[in-house]
Amino acid sequence: MRTVLLISVVWMTGTAETCAEEKPLPGDAILRRYITQEARRLDAAFMAGVKAPADWQRLRAGYRREFLDMLGLGPLPKRTDLKAAVTGTLAREGFVVEKLHFQSRPHLYVTGNVYRPSQPRGRLPAVLYVCGHAGRGRDGNKSAYQHHGIWFATHGYVCLVIDSLQLGEIAAIHHGTYRYDRWWWHSRGYTPAGVECWNGIRALDYLAGRDDVDAKRMAVTGRSGGGAYSFWLAAADERVTAAVPVSGMSDLEDYVKPPVVNGHCDCMFLYNTHQWPWTRIAALAAPRGLLFANSDRDRIFPMPGNERIIARLRKLYTLLGHADRVDAFVTPGGHKDTPPLRNAAFTWINRFLKDDPRPVAEPKTYPKIAGKDLRVFPGELPEDEINTTIDRTFVPRAEVAPPGSVRQLGALRRRLLATLRKTTFGAFPVAYPKQKIALAGAAVSGTYATEPPIVTGYRYVPGAQSSRACWLVILTRGTRDDVVPKWAESIIGQDACVLLSPRGVGPTQRTIKKPFYFRRAMALLGRTMDSGRVWDVMAFIHAANRPRTTWKVIGRGPAGVIGAYAALFKPKIEEVVCVQPPACHDDGPYFLAVSRTLDVPDALGLLAPWPLRIIGPETKAFDKTAAYYKAADAQQLFTR
Repeated sequence: MRTVLLISVVWMTGTAETCAEEKPLPGDAILRRYITQEARRLDAAFMAGVKAPADWQRLRAGYRREFLDMLGLGPLPKRTDLKAAVTGTLAREGFVVEKLHFQSRPHLYVTGNVYRPSQPRGRLPAVLYVCGHAGRGRDGNKSAYQHHGIWFATHGYVCLVIDSLQLGEIAAIHHGTYRYDRWWWHSRGYTPAGVECWNGIRALDYLAGRDDVDAKRMAVTGRSGGGAYSFWLAAADERVTAAVPVSGMSDLEDYVKPPVVNGHCDCMFLYNTHQWPWTRIAALAAPRGLLFANSDRDRIFPMPGNERIIARLRKLYTLLGHADRVDAFVTPGGHKDTPPLRNAAFTWINRFLKDDPRPVAEPKTYPKIAGKDLRVFPGELPEDEINTTIDRTFVPRAEVAPPGSVRQLGALRRRLLATLRKTTFGAFPVAYPKQKIALAGAAVSGTYATEPPIVTGYRYVPGAQSSRACWLVILTRGTRDDVVPKWAESIIGQDACVLLSPRGVGPTQRTIKKPFYFRRAMALLGRTMDSGRVWDVMAFIHAANRPRTTWKVIGRGPAGVIGAYAALFKPKIEEVVCVQPPACHDDGPYFLAVSRTLDVPDALGLLAPWPLRIIGPETKAFDKTAAYYKAADAQQLFTR
């Protein structure tokens, strides 16, 4: 084993995830500082480019496309036949409940209850109520929010209350990443928030098609998860005349705090690949009626964030000349569905859908309907449902055809890299740090700020004097940084090398009680730990000052693919070696929505005609990589 001269402090990397008993390491504070810095930077850009109403009108359509894209809905899926069916009705004093299901796309079932007056007259205003997280088993979480439907039905509305994906009658998953280790959701660009938004859009389609609904008067409201979905729908669908999201949004500065982001499931978040201030989502409702309702002691929607959001919204609505169409309502209490919040929502919706601004009040009691009586499927669930597997099919994966010629390869590379640079790697800084690192002569080690305050650790080991090559070895968790890894020794030989500890490794190794915190918070900022590691490699190569050097990069597992992406964006890297690389981004490295553009074999193929070696188990997936090299007439430079 080739030993590296130790000059500075050795950063030992752990082999196990953090335990509750572990003491925080410096990396925790560095990453927290970085995340907070980036959240504030993005939030500060809320009104960027908007100085007059015409600016907002010009930008809004593009913003809506970006918003849908970040939900995995860009472009919107085809509106297929809803196949709506009512499986039963319940008659109560003053209102009727219809037990409804429809398919937002073939075999993706949405279960809900329609509450309507017993004796409707003409076309009525309609309300879509989207449910928060209430676990009612087979009854669906709609049964927990029946009092909302009853109030609306007994006050002259048609109200559709729909189950959410996870807590509906056909129970799927909201908590995929941190609970079930489905970090491939990041690579797929899949978030259950996209499903909830699409189900809501199709619910509005259903309401608009009813004979008893006035499609020009539709509102949406909901609490907690339903508050978030209310924001999604008001942003995505202009048929929403008024919206009352209740405890459904914070800004990035508050979201990226561990108690806040860890208190939310994946359905509350989109992937911020377009680098948005989060409040822009709410702003897409402007200038339609928007009431932002909250409780003042809600731990997962802290008041400082709420206050910043409403201040930004007031500024925009005032600029648009409609300051009276946005407001905030705050009531004492925690994260609960309370009468003051409900009355505020009822009053707001009355104002915009009935032109009636008078305050309203709830009855002291509501009729109680047993949850099992509200079931749409009282017996067997439909065998053809895809609710429980929708995470694998909801967002289409890219199917890239290998190029047939050098010219086609060049055009394909430019197109795919431009797309990746705009979205998946859109969080890359606009410029490299100015600091340079001298790598000549004796061994040296230190740290380099690739994206302050993020630092990487490096150890330079000189090679034989006759060799111009220098290998960059990308280290991972559990890899010592004082010796060349055994899997790299025979490849490096007598060449010089640098052992690089990118973010999350070495000086920024994290030891947080809930290790998923950093991974989830970074997605809200439009990046992942792995995409940041690509930048770390690029920035280090840019800073390295070693005359007449041929740079080569090597990594094992996902780290090898990280090196390949760095080479695509930094042509100064002239050779890539991937040891046991994953054949699909489902297995890493995890970059936001990368599978919507290309997959690992495509990315490796785009390196052609630069030398590429794959060392590891034979897999047919890399036959596609070979096809790229054939198109470049560089078959001899691809070995496996």
